[in-house]
Amino acid sequence: MREELNRLDYISAYETWLAQEKRASANTLSSYLRDVRQFDRWVREERLSLPQISQEDVRRYAQYLEKRGKSNATVVRSVAALKSFYTYLLSARVIRANPAKGFTLSRVERKLPAILSNNEVDLFLEQPDPSDAKGCRDKAMLELLYATGIRVSELISLDVQDLNLSASFLRCRGRGKERVVPLYKGAVRAMAAYINDVRPQLLEDPGETALFVNMNGDRMSRQGFWKIVKCYQDKAGIHKDITPHTLRHSFAVHLLENGADLKSIQEMLGHADISATQIYTQVVNQKLRDVYSMAHPRA
Repeated sequence: MREELNRLDYISAYETWLAQEKRASANTLSSYLRDVRQFDRWVREERLSLPQISQEDVRRYAQYLEKRGKSNATVVRSVAALKSFYTYLLSARVIRANPAKGFTLSRVERKLPAILSNNEVDLFLEQPDPSDAKGCRDKAMLELLYATGIRVSELISLDVQDLNLSASFLRCRGRGKERVVPLYKGAVRAMAAYINDVRPQLLEDPGETALFVNMNGDRMSRQGFWKIVKCYQDKAGIHKDITPHTLRHSFAVHLLENGADLKSIQEMLGHADISATQIYTQVVNQKLRDVYSMAHPRA
């Protein structure tokens, strides 16, 4: 019973450490905890304990995942979660060495993110009908997402006070940092129409601080916004798979194509490391190669 309690304590304490000390995003928190709990089930089946795991055990677990048909990307992510978990146990002095730290696995070739062309963005953003309350709200959300490149988690977490329409900028808090992102005129107009004419109609509680609310007056959820994006993808007849992150990627690539420097894009996206932003240069370079192949008479 004591061993079971310790096991739960380790994972619970790790969750607190990830959220409060490392300021992990909601997605990272969810995926890492899922991977660690899955590993914990394997550990119990093997009659081991979490603090006594060796590098050989980590290797065997990676092989176990591969035999179950898990993709290379899934195995890499799972090992990354274990490295993080044992980094915590090391910092808490539960263990003396991180058994996952020295374990190497071939890195997955990172796929270039899918983006929309300028015409596809225009078509997509034209789909909401701003003459009714839902369409006006949806238009404002989609325009804001493409105008700023913020994450969907950041979008639904926005409060009214985070928006400054008179100065045309948005204050966004994500992953423990605050950043300011400018807005183009079309996004400002869409937001003004929503805030002045529609949001007051949707609110059930006048004290609600959420910038974007659902039709019941509650804060918009991630799942609710996902459905909105898919709805307008279908209406636009765009065959690419559009997700909220597709607009974020498109925002970055379109800025880069039009002369924005990589450092400014990094700041607007809220990337902690410039390497995360550099993927967009590969997208632009690939597009140039594709144009060259199609257009050059000797290509």
